[in-house]
Amino acid sequence: MNNITAVIFAAGLGTRLYPLTADRPKAMVCYEGKPLLQHALEKMSAAGIRNVVVNVHHFPDKIVDFVRTYPFAGRIRVSDERAYLRDTAGGLKFAEPLLGDSDIILLYNVDILSSIDLRAMVACHLASGADATLAVRDRQTARYFVFERDNMQLCGWKNVKTGEEIMPVSPQHPVMMAFSGIHVVNRGFLDNIPTVEKASLTPVYLRLINKCRIFGYQHQADMWMDVGKYDEFRNILT
Repeated sequence: MNNITAVIFAAGLGTRLYPLTADRPKAMVCYEGKPLLQHALEKMSAAGIRNVVVNVHHFPDKIVDFVRTYPFAGRIRVSDERAYLRDTAGGLKFAEPLLGDSDIILLYNVDILSSIDLRAMVACHLASGADATLAVRDRQTARYFVFERDNMQLCGWKNVKTGEEIMPVSPQHPVMMAFSGIHVVNRGFLDNIPTVEKASLTPVYLRLINKCRIFGYQHQADMWMDVGKYDEFRNILT
């Protein structure tokens, strides 16, 4: 998959993982003897992805040093956000000059561990003609994306804890799914991100529901863990 670049979001402060992140970025917190970043890079290698961008901010030199010596069968570029943390939308737009001629961008949160088949997800993205594809699961959370059940096209978003709802399209048969921190976007989708300043991709997706084809990719059968929270991370270690 040489026309794909993976962007691994590793720049976060890791506050949810404190005290494990008191002296390192969350990307360098170890699970089963390997840093989370290594798990993510191995995932990219297994999917045949040879071009990777990793963004950095918190203890950036620790990630840079790791990347410099890691035996990756391809190229890893570093998007340096040490001066200013930009979140997912701003971080993606800021990294655009590092994407080369790739026309498909895979976005992957470094604190996610999953058995998801990235090749299958990218193939589904291409076959559907989507502008963006979001990996989603039926799991308990506070915030959900809302899709039309029949075709899994994005219709809106809902926070079941606060009751807040953004629904640009009213689905006939709504289904609520939790986001898995893994998404695929076409290169042209970046034209819809207006700024490299701090911004999240979630409101970007919601704003573009009536303009772009945005679908959910269900991967219910896969193993999936968010290890970005200290209590949950500690539980899987015991």
